[in-house]
Amino acid sequence: MAVIGSIIDGKYEILKLIGRGGMSKVYLAMDKRLNKQWAVKEIEKTSREKSSNEVVIQSAIAEANLIKKLDHPALPRIVDIIDREDVIFVIMDYIEGEPLDKIIDEYGAQPQELVIEWAKQLCEVLDYLHTRQPSIIYRDMKPANVMLKPDGNLKLIDFGIAREFKEQNLADTVSLGTKGYAAPEQFGGKGQTDPRTDVYCLGVTLYHLVTGHNPSEPPYELYPIRNWNPNLSGGLEKIILKCTQLNPEDRYQSCAELLYALDHYEEVDDVYREKQKSKLRKFGLVTGAAFICLFAGVFGQGMKVRTDNTDYNRYIQLAERATSEEGKIDYYVNAIDIKPTANEAYMGLIKTFRDDLNFSIEEEQILMKKINPHLSSLRENEDYADLAFEIGKIYWYYYGYGKNELSDNQVTRMKSSVQWFDDVLQHSSVDEDYYEMAAIYQSIGQFNEEINIHVQEASDKGMYMPYWDDLKGLINLVSTNQEENEIVNLELYKLTMFSIETYARKFKSDGVEESDIRAVFEEVKNSTEQLPVTTDKTEEMKNDIMGRISTAEKAIDNAYRQ
Repeated sequence: MAVIGSIIDGKYEILKLIGRGGMSKVYLAMDKRLNKQWAVKEIEKTSREKSSNEVVIQSAIAEANLIKKLDHPALPRIVDIIDREDVIFVIMDYIEGEPLDKIIDEYGAQPQELVIEWAKQLCEVLDYLHTRQPSIIYRDMKPANVMLKPDGNLKLIDFGIAREFKEQNLADTVSLGTKGYAAPEQFGGKGQTDPRTDVYCLGVTLYHLVTGHNPSEPPYELYPIRNWNPNLSGGLEKIILKCTQLNPEDRYQSCAELLYALDHYEEVDDVYREKQKSKLRKFGLVTGAAFICLFAGVFGQGMKVRTDNTDYNRYIQLAERATSEEGKIDYYVNAIDIKPTANEAYMGLIKTFRDDLNFSIEEEQILMKKINPHLSSLRENEDYADLAFEIGKIYWYYYGYGKNELSDNQVTRMKSSVQWFDDVLQHSSVDEDYYEMAAIYQSIGQFNEEINIHVQEASDKGMYMPYWDDLKGLINLVSTNQEENEIVNLELYKLTMFSIETYARKFKSDGVEESDIRAVFEEVKNSTEQLPVTTDKTEEMKNDIMGRISTAEKAIDNAYRQ
């Protein structure tokens, strides 16, 4: 078993355990040469069940060799395989994000439009696998094997039971797959698995995502999706039903064919078709009534504006007086629906999301569903920069995506906020109070977004001094603003300690003086010790920072001892 802090093959430093299976563990590791994080999959060769262990080992080696031949943005890369006497280490891309099964467990059924976009991405990567020579059949599509990255894109993981298609085979030699998701032909004696097998598994995965009902649990049956939610699309229902036909001949015959159907799912929706017919019937009536409505509309528009303003203000007041978070959110959303290009309701909604110190994925979906359709119009407002600044800050400090017991998501939060601070700089003047802070947030976020690429390309020299100056500038701005809450201070102190731990040598090579880095270290250390905390979350954050102090100080000593 790898030990935290140990170095594998002279270059991969084990940082922490991030996952485990029956005979394998996955660690987060740092490549000390490239300063890049990798995932290290450890498979032990010793086991009480020797025959079972041999299968796992051979499967792991086959999986690694299979992935090494592939090149697709939705697939992980294998960069190294280290075979030792008692263990195998497979070095692969570290994928930051959450598996879709955890998202379903936490938030339930996902929005239909989002599931369709995910389905298209999965169709594309499966079609890539199927069009290799020979074809590769994935055979284990399910939410647990799909990672959602912070940028919204998906990664397909775990190729343990993938196989190359052999035309001469009449049937698979081994029955493999996850019960509930696997196609009938995966269970032996029912034919060889082929691309249509993955179509079936993907159909079941879409069923789970859009309904929230796990096919591996009771009632163990795939009902039409509108049985669970009548508001879902009839077109999507027909697509999923076709994907999950027991006979492969009755399914879509390729993922390319399925992708086309997904691109046109509304056209096979029975409601959609009825609407098209209804439009033709109504056209004549509408034309005849248009003249009458024109006069009424001019008068009515003035009255509507007056009514809208009254209703908007009423919902804002109701939201401010509401005692429950759900009530506040509902009132602010109603206000936004009335005036979608006014700032006030958005600001109230953001404050509500921030009050519990966690901006969840579900809350993000609520906010973005309201903002995105009107973003172009919002950007034309004089006060749009105020809104963009608050959105950037809620991502920077409170975004919950990717955070768990084993992994902090600070870098994810910074990356997610960059676009909003970009907007602040583009839509405000340098005279605004927050302009300087937004510029620093944007610069720090961009550094963390790009640094790994520059390290790999050996073009990172010169990037660390500006980053250090940004950190000092942000510390100065936050320390002089008495209105900033404790979590803002603590997140900044944590980022500073992390940066010293990680980049002390780089800071030195870029010209940061030892006296300078030690002065900032002492300031952050003392400020953390003296900062009063009022919640369990901030107390935990404070303890985490205090636990980093010795490591950060040792990093300074090691960097400047020569």
